[in-house]
Amino acid sequence: MHLDFKKLDGLVPAVIQDAGSGEVLMLGFMNAEAYAATQASGEVTFFSRSRNKLWRKGEQSGHVLRVREIRVDCDVDALLIRVDALGPGVCHEGYRSCFFRQVSPAGEAKLVAERTFDPDAVYGKDAR
Repeated sequence: MHLDFKKLDGLVPAVIQDAGSGEVLMLGFMNAEAYAATQASGEVTFFSRSRNKLWRKGEQSGHVLRVREIRVDCDVDALLIRVDALGPGVCHEGYRSCFFRQVSPAGEAKLVAERTFDPDAVYGKDAR
């Protein structure tokens, strides 16, 4: 299967879901090289748009995402990657999921989760 990397300037979005609980953990982007690295290693690798380079989730934190299953959408331009998340969380702000805020109908954000780890201890105070 050939993914359509053309629509988003060489990238496809990758929704990361916990294979056991079904919780959505994060959204990242992959280019063809990151997708190939993910398939080869069995651990999720993304393309960082801000740093313009590949990064394997967990390379700094140790919070690795082991691939259990990769699904592709009907347009072949987005991925759902079901994973075993190794570590207390995936969010660089210290939460299990990057989706830790709920938006009210008035547009106000409210925390709906508690931190599962100290991000400063994992990434350093200046890294975030």
